[in-house]
Amino acid sequence: MVRLNEIKMQDGKIFLITGANSGLGYETSKFLLERGATVIMCCRDLLKGEKAKKELLKFKFSGKIELVELDLSDLINVKKFAESIKNTFDHLDVLINNAGIMAPPKTLSKQGFEIQFAVNHLAHMFLTLELLPMLEEKNNSRVVTVTSGVQYFGKIQWEDLQGNLKYDRWASYAQSKLANVMFGLELDSKLKETNSKTSSLLAHPGFARTNLQPKSVEANQSWQEELAYKLMDPMFQSAKMGALPQITAATLTSASGGEQYGPRFNFRGFPKICRNAPKALNQTSRKKLWDISEKLIKDFDTLSKQSK
Repeated sequence: MVRLNEIKMQDGKIFLITGANSGLGYETSKFLLERGATVIMCCRDLLKGEKAKKELLKFKFSGKIELVELDLSDLINVKKFAESIKNTFDHLDVLINNAGIMAPPKTLSKQGFEIQFAVNHLAHMFLTLELLPMLEEKNNSRVVTVTSGVQYFGKIQWEDLQGNLKYDRWASYAQSKLANVMFGLELDSKLKETNSKTSSLLAHPGFARTNLQPKSVEANQSWQEELAYKLMDPMFQSAKMGALPQITAATLTSASGGEQYGPRFNFRGFPKICRNAPKALNQTSRKKLWDISEKLIKDFDTLSKQSK
């Protein structure tokens, strides 16, 4: 079990966090700023981002905040964002793929992908691959991909990745969170093959109170879901506690590539190394998902270049 006093100061390090204006992203930003890091806070809504920044500045932390707009539902925006980061910073120490969407009604991204597969998995993979050269400028740099406990129940629908034939919002969410683990492990394998300075780790928050739950209830107008969350409320831990696994994966000196950190009791508690979803351990499946995802990204990238 990891305690906060094991985490060293982060002076001089640059962290980029997606979905940083609320929930786990906000608490992670707050922790890192307190320890002297420069935090690039990526937010889909700049107004909400400015509000979060204003709150954080009240603490007068020694770290620095860089607020930037990033819409993960649009790969064109992800590409432009990555180019802007490359032009502004000369390196990154840690990329935390934190942002996520949970169980909305059937919705498509700007490029026509099922929104959870697009935002939770595809956009973060694209962003990571775009920023990887910046990470490889530094020793012991890291990519931390945030998944969920539903990874253990997820299944990749190979014949219907986008839910075109049948859409189940919770099955699609679980699929995207399993995809996070498969991506994180496959990335680490590829990095190790090239003796990269960068490692890939995973984290999940357990049951943490964030804006994902009320957003899901609001989007689906589901009284059953709202009631379920009320009944389960005593089991939930704070967003501050839920952020500790990803903070640990991002900063703990002894953390290694391929490891996943989660709450001690799987749904709550201080972080420890936890098991990766068994379905993510199949190398053939991981490579298959990587190849499919890479092709979707490359096809988009090629088309966007031709349209210029």
